[in-house]
Amino acid sequence: MGLLSLLRKLKSAPNRELRILLLGLDNAGKTTILKSLASEDVTHITPTQGFNIKSVQSEGFKLNVWDIGGQRKIRPYWRNYFENTDVLIYVIDSADRKRFEETGVELAELLAEEKLCGVPLLVYANKQDLLNAAPASELAEGLNLPAILDRAWQIQACSALSGEGLKDGLDWVCKNIKRK
Repeated sequence: MGLLSLLRKLKSAPNRELRILLLGLDNAGKTTILKSLASEDVTHITPTQGFNIKSVQSEGFKLNVWDIGGQRKIRPYWRNYFENTDVLIYVIDSADRKRFEETGVELAELLAEEKLCGVPLLVYANKQDLLNAAPASELAEGLNLPAILDRAWQIQACSALSGEGLKDGLDWVCKNIKRK
């Protein structure tokens, strides 16, 4: 009886797969975050031409992460990846203050997309290991994140190179998906 009930429990709670879209401006650290989450070497990263896909296990979820290039010429193609997105992760280079306005405009456009309506948002405030990095709280205010009422959102300070803060972000993702 013990083995049978264990098998039933495993069958009734299969690993849930999630589609995660990882977006942000070029050089924000998206691919470094993806490789760090997948426990891969992050010492030699080149700009993403097109996209990368990796699967990462976290808290009983199989996270299929789509890392799409952030160069200006690629951004119009982001919308081709919106379908069936469970979570949007938006990455910001916290040390690149000259591009805060540009990244804010791109994020606002994403949040206005019908296919992303209600999709939980995790903002990784990346490159916190740099001395000139803006704190996550400053970025949240500058991006007007507290005004977002149509979805769950979280901003997470992190460093893709050291991995600091990345797991906390994924934990938030998994907890918010469990609530759905």
